Amino acid sequence: MTAATHSTLFPRVPDSADAVLEGLDPEQRAVATALHGPVCVLAGAGTGKTRAITHRIAYGVRAGMLQPASVLAVTFTARAAGEMRGRLRQLGAAGVQARTFHSAALRQLQYFWPKAVGGGMPRIVDRKIPLVADAAAACRIRLDRNELRDAAAEIEWSKVTQTVPADYAAAAAKHGRETPRDPAEIAQIYSTYEDLKRERAVIDFEDVLLLTVGILQDRHDIAEQVRSQYQHFVVDEYQDVSPLQQRLLELWLGDRDDLCVVGDASQTIYSFTGATPDHLLDFRLRHPGATVVKLVRDYRSTPQVVHLANGLLAQARGRAADHRLELISQRPPGPEPRYTEYTDEPAEAEGAARRIRDLIGSGVPASEIAVLFRTNSQSETYEQALADAGVPYQLRGAERFFDRPEVRKAGSALRAAARFGGNDSLLEDAVDLPSQVRAVLSGEGWTGEPPVGSGAVRERWESLAALVNLAQDFAAARPDATLGDLVAELDERANAQHAPTVQGVTLASLHSAKGLEWDVVFLVGVAEGMMPITYARTDEQIEEERRLLYVGVTRARQQLSVSWALSRSPGSRPNRRPSRFLDGLRPGSTAPGGRSGATASGGVEQGSAGHRTAALAVDGGSGPVARRTSRTPARCRVCGRSLREAGEMKLMRCEDCPSDMDEGLYERLREWRAVQARRSGQPDFCVFTDRTLMAIAEAGPSTPVELSRIPGVIARKLRRYGADVLDICAGREPLAEDESD
Repeated sequence: MTAATHSTLFPRVPDSADAVLEGLDPEQRAVATALHGPVCVLAGAGTGKTRAITHRIAYGVRAGMLQPASVLAVTFTARAAGEMRGRLRQLGAAGVQARTFHSAALRQLQYFWPKAVGGGMPRIVDRKIPLVADAAAACRIRLDRNELRDAAAEIEWSKVTQTVPADYAAAAAKHGRETPRDPAEIAQIYSTYEDLKRERAVIDFEDVLLLTVGILQDRHDIAEQVRSQYQHFVVDEYQDVSPLQQRLLELWLGDRDDLCVVGDASQTIYSFTGATPDHLLDFRLRHPGATVVKLVRDYRSTPQVVHLANGLLAQARGRAADHRLELISQRPPGPEPRYTEYTDEPAEAEGAARRIRDLIGSGVPASEIAVLFRTNSQSETYEQALADAGVPYQLRGAERFFDRPEVRKAGSALRAAARFGGNDSLLEDAVDLPSQVRAVLSGEGWTGEPPVGSGAVRERWESLAALVNLAQDFAAARPDATLGDLVAELDERANAQHAPTVQGVTLASLHSAKGLEWDVVFLVGVAEGMMPITYARTDEQIEEERRLLYVGVTRARQQLSVSWALSRSPGSRPNRRPSRFLDGLRPGSTAPGGRSGATASGGVEQGSAGHRTAALAVDGGSGPVARRTSRTPARCRVCGRSLREAGEMKLMRCEDCPSDMDEGLYERLREWRAVQARRSGQPDFCVFTDRTLMAIAEAGPSTPVELSRIPGVIARKLRRYGADVLDICAGREPLAEDESD
């Protein structure tokens, strides 16, 4: 895992101002030499924006046109600010201030507080949630831990958008925010929260910006003192600026225009926190004479990855899409992105883990591989799959699944129920293990339907739902399992996980992956309902989801894999479809305008058994099952039409095309399946679905390789049932269970 643009550890410091410009492309050089007046740099992903702006500052300093102490470079994370300071030192421009908005504002607030207000500056609270809890209690409103976190987030959003408590309800409705409680209640809590801060003489993180803005607005002498120190401003990631940060920037500038901003509207993915690309998109309206430079040469990703990224934005709508940048890769060609469809989520995770293990075995460092998903609740499946495959991993931007407070609390509740369940009225009507788990977790906040909206409440529900789903899968595999058995299984899973400090494959949400890059990226769960996420309803929300996927795609340097699952768990109804964002881009799909996806490059792998090699003994011999390779879009073997529905792809023919199925073979397979289902205590479809049996009866396979090519015959089922199925297809009676041991 590395920063978005990287260099050698100890480069030679340029010996002159002109030497600073060496190695820059024409557009980067234009940025570096545009030292006066307003400058707007529109920089696509991987185009070297940090390189361009640090060389701009260094060139100005080395040429004597900028004094280091007069420059303030602002970015959004301490990591990015540290990287910028390091680069400036390497370029011979030490002394330039590179800070986050909050860090710069805090320094000014601490310095000017005695003069502007008098006395000592109030203490900054580390966490606002305890104060929000006190405010809610004072309002006689009961909030659980997750609602407290969501209420705190609403207060933060209100403050960075400069919304006062009295205007909160109207502002939330205008912006389509899904509030954790009634907006009037949130407004009441917000108002009381502000009162409590004043009573206790404390301030919060957002107050640092608000108070600095207030002092600079009210005290012109202080504002002039700040402006006399800083004459040149550079703002990175300008598309993420909030209204409050923009106001602070305007006060720093005064009536001057010596400002350079850098951003990409297509990477705006934090609007829920108050960020807006409007300031970037309106820059030329506010500064008609601005120099505008577009960076579109992509030095990060291969042409194949860049082609997909451009394709995603080509279908975008809205204001940000109107200003999208068409990237041009500067790297040698690489492999096409891989599109893989799996039958269910566990198979998707297992498939990714196998491929990652193979990549590491071939020499790819684990630290140069990432698995990116939409929500943190998806991490557990991949944590387990990688652990099972013996692949070390690390989590970024998320708690480990079994370390999450709601998961720990749910585990305690399940453990107590397993010990004393006979005295628990919740379990009186629970007839099996899944219903017992649902009953216990209903007391922890789980409901049959997910809560509306996003935020902590939704994340908590998703964590609990993952436990409910795990219980269902566990019961299907072990029909006689008890609640105690499930608790033991959960403990084993928690204990088997790798420590988070291991330098391994990165597991991260798409949001936390911003600004990073890897040689190999797996984008997983790219299906409707997850990408875009279910609660994204408005056009603006849908487009932000598209931009989030774009950010994920552009994290890959060399190899990119995109995958989705047709169902949640094995045997479930395949009622999912790939994300609409892939329409017209993945082979065999059609764009909204009717354009077909490319078929000459890339491929869609059907079925959860992709990329695995299994051995199956038949008639005393064994042979390897061929590796299932990428293939062109599935087409009907009768009429040749492209197939889209999972059921049709399983049969490899259209639903209404004539079948050449061996009816007798189909009935023998059904009878055999019923026996297997009774032996294992599972429903018939957990052995093989009707569609899979029909596909087998139509294909009449005679070898393990032929059987493995039938969608639905995954490696696990091939090993368990393959010999029986091939015997039946050959007209032989399968060996009895005791004969095959």
